[in-house]
Amino acid sequence: MKVLVVGGGGREHALAWKIAQSDLVDEVLCAPGNAGTARVARNVSVSATDVPGLVALAREEGVGLVVVGPEDPLCAGLADRLRAAGIDTFGPGASGARLEGSKQFTKEICDRHRIPTGGWRRFDRAGMAKSYLQSLDTWPQVVKADGLAAGKGVFVCTDATEACTVVDMLMEERSLGAAGSTIVVEEFLEGQELSVMVLTDGETLLVMEPAVDHKQAHDGDKGPNTGGMGVVTPVPWVTRRLMRQVEQRVLIPMLHALQIEEIPFRGVLYAGLMISDAGPRVLEFNVRFGDPETQVVMRRFASDIVPYLLGTARGTLGELEPAEWLRDTVVGVVGAAEGYPGEYRRGDEISGLDQADEVEGAVVFQAGTKLMADREVTTNGGRVLCATAIGSDLEQARTRAYESLDRIRWDGKFCRRDIGLRAAPRSVGSDL
Repeated sequence: MKVLVVGGGGREHALAWKIAQSDLVDEVLCAPGNAGTARVARNVSVSATDVPGLVALAREEGVGLVVVGPEDPLCAGLADRLRAAGIDTFGPGASGARLEGSKQFTKEICDRHRIPTGGWRRFDRAGMAKSYLQSLDTWPQVVKADGLAAGKGVFVCTDATEACTVVDMLMEERSLGAAGSTIVVEEFLEGQELSVMVLTDGETLLVMEPAVDHKQAHDGDKGPNTGGMGVVTPVPWVTRRLMRQVEQRVLIPMLHALQIEEIPFRGVLYAGLMISDAGPRVLEFNVRFGDPETQVVMRRFASDIVPYLLGTARGTLGELEPAEWLRDTVVGVVGAAEGYPGEYRRGDEISGLDQADEVEGAVVFQAGTKLMADREVTTNGGRVLCATAIGSDLEQARTRAYESLDRIRWDGKFCRRDIGLRAAPRSVGSDL
């Protein structure tokens, strides 16, 4: 069977890497892919947002399964078009993808079905948003672009002046384009963040091992919000009791909500959660594998991933046995280009990739990279790559991941040096 992975980031490299290990797979295609996916798949120069082109590619190649990585083509209806063409597809249709495409839509579903989340207000006019913010006496508050913003549309504001500046940037200056034409102002939730991804065919849930992402650009959770600068799995403070709460209060209610509202869903539900003494509350739902969470979760997923992807796509997930997981710890550290998450450098030559993969337990997943005609690899994105490493404990995994990343060089490279060091609040670790 041929499998087509849609996308060109680190998530897609990790998926292609894992899928290529399956005995069920003859060849993996990646559209458009990057320099890293070219090592495990055949890259095809079709954009991830070219819906007609991707459908035509899947037909021409006789693809047996399409795995859609990014959210943009899902919101554009790629999965709907592929299924209409008779092609098994892992990823929700446009109606399900609205969970990520609109913050307002997700908040309304959570409220209707009593899924715990923060209080919120929606605004489509800057003046009304600023008047509301100036009336508040509780800070910080969170301002979010309602639409897709590649992980850059969330702003934690400490006072009304800062929040109004963000509103002007999003709604007047349109710094994030149409994504910021409508905004959501949300209650700031305190606690420990947790990422939980589940595979679902609309009837059955396969809960994957949770991970902790590090969103801010700099050490100590400082600096602007990013798509993610590093990640760890498993999470030492996550107990079985907490995971039962996540399932019973968040995941199962959302599955039931989708069924009640007649929204078909075959793909990944990604729950971004805030964990406190009161239990889990939803920060966001995404409709695709997380990035960089996928890079570490795929390394711990011991089973063949393809039967689970196929079962999700075909609606037969409930017929499969539970997946097996490695007990080891995996740490992933993102190397980014100078300027990220703002305007960043491109075209810098990358060296040391082969040496980085020689570190025991390490695998480097490339993201914003480009393979040149002379086989040279250059930077081509803000998050350039993610060095992952597996170890018997957190310390060993961290040491290996940083050793691997430090062997890779390009001008302007930077990373966080504290991935995995975040201390868990005592209440999270002991009371849940």
